[in-house]
Amino acid sequence: MNALVIILQEQPAKGGNLTFLIMMVAIFIVLYFLMIRPQKKRQKELKEYRDSLKKGEKVITAGGIYGTVAEVKENFVLLEVDTNVKIRVDKSTLLKDSSDLQQSN
Repeated sequence: MNALVIILQEQPAKGGNLTFLIMMVAIFIVLYFLMIRPQKKRQKELKEYRDSLKKGEKVITAGGIYGTVAEVKENFVLLEVDTNVKIRVDKSTLLKDSSDLQQSN
């Protein structure tokens, strides 16, 4: 019995490398369609949103500051957060507004 186990362990498995390769490709394809592709789509939409900002739009920053766009420059926007209170924030901190933001203001 022990000799049979030793002999079976010494023989290389046929097709093992091909099966492993097929499984790795399948895992990569699943990850691409479930994680990578949707994330790239969201990033593209967010970039388009930030590039299309206009004066008077209501926005929210990543830090949770709600405001209205008072001025748009290349890399930053000037937000009016209260009467005569304006802050300058980087465009990359602006999040895409949700329907909740539009309803509350």
